[in-house]
Amino acid sequence: MSIEIATYLMIFAIFALLVLGLPLAFVTGLVAAGFTLGWFGPVAVPLVASRMFGFITEYSLVAVPMFVFMAGLLDRSGLARDLFNSMRFFAGRLPGGVAVQTIVVAFFLAAISGIIGGEIVLLGVLALPQMLRLGYDKRIAIGVVCAGGSLGTMVPPSIVLIIYGLIASVSIADLFKAAIVPAALLMGSYMLYVVVMCLRYPHMGGAHLEKDTKVPRLTLGEAFKGMFFPIAIAGLVLGSIYAGIASVTEAAAMGAMGVLLAVLIRGEFSIRLLQESLTQTLETCGMIVWIGIGAACLVGVYNLMGGNRFVSSAITGLEVAPFVIVLVMMLMFLLLGMFLDWIGIAMLCLPIFVPIVVELGYDPVWFGILFAVSMQVSYISPPFGPAAFYLKSVAPPDITLTDIFRSMVPFIVIQIAVLGLLLYFPAISTWLL
Repeated sequence: MSIEIATYLMIFAIFALLVLGLPLAFVTGLVAAGFTLGWFGPVAVPLVASRMFGFITEYSLVAVPMFVFMAGLLDRSGLARDLFNSMRFFAGRLPGGVAVQTIVVAFFLAAISGIIGGEIVLLGVLALPQMLRLGYDKRIAIGVVCAGGSLGTMVPPSIVLIIYGLIASVSIADLFKAAIVPAALLMGSYMLYVVVMCLRYPHMGGAHLEKDTKVPRLTLGEAFKGMFFPIAIAGLVLGSIYAGIASVTEAAAMGAMGVLLAVLIRGEFSIRLLQESLTQTLETCGMIVWIGIGAACLVGVYNLMGGNRFVSSAITGLEVAPFVIVLVMMLMFLLLGMFLDWIGIAMLCLPIFVPIVVELGYDPVWFGILFAVSMQVSYISPPFGPAAFYLKSVAPPDITLTDIFRSMVPFIVIQIAVLGLLLYFPAISTWLL
């Protein structure tokens, strides 16, 4: 059997098993085992298994459970709620002010934890009911929660960037630096869209002045007090990384300890809160590790079969400009993102794509930022955008999945526009380096 036929069979087997409803981790593991035994026989099993060992013993992977634990504590404490209430003081009478502050709060939450799902649920509980109560158009309210919550794919300390750095053997600190401007550009684009829409169509911003009587207006001192811990924690994590004081893994441990201390100081600590946060950490990290194990084995056997050389020669042999090849990769990310989780896409595609990008003469850090933005698009894209299902779990019953996906269309357009800017102007994501 030629490598070309084997490649098509492998792709068909993966999608056929996914259609049957098997989890991605088991799908990749089964396909890897089948092709290992069918192509090489039992003798190659230890070679493929060594890829699995190399993945799970990577030191930088320790940062992932730390950031997930931080997110779990934030979800269950009052830190995020107080941050949201504090931002109300500064939103003032800005058109779409509550929606704008929701985006800013989402940015801060992403800078603290780097986890996406928890942010969307948190914003769905805190911000969505308030915007709907104030008369905001539900398309604005839903879109802001989902798009703002998905900023976690970009804002350091993004788990997406950490996994990319591990796979591509790129400095995670450099990825974090490169992501600052693109993440701020995305946040600013969302805010600009909301303000413009609420200025042009005032009814979309609702009666946003003073109808919310359930959340009291804060004084300036109370507003700064509510923002103190989130800003301090974000500064501790990112400042220690950018200043060269700590590695990403060490900064993650410092951040987890910082959030835990903040919860203790605020008097919100309980055994149940700790247990639930640790349970969420184990569940999330278990999913990441199992998907990583399966994908590492699959990529390992495919490379042993000569698949990496086949794909590399097929792509680089195209008589097109290198930039077009990168565009094709982005299109593949966006298409796969409609059906697969970002972890699976990263594990399956990046080991093959990154060497090609380097061979073409492009910066792998820049490509990592493009990957993170494309995964943000996939996070809110139909038909399986995870953000929609996270929000549906806490949204009012009258909000359907169709409403959620329709509301995200303008924000998907914004994300693709920003992705295009980063493609044509790489300096946006590399000038801090």
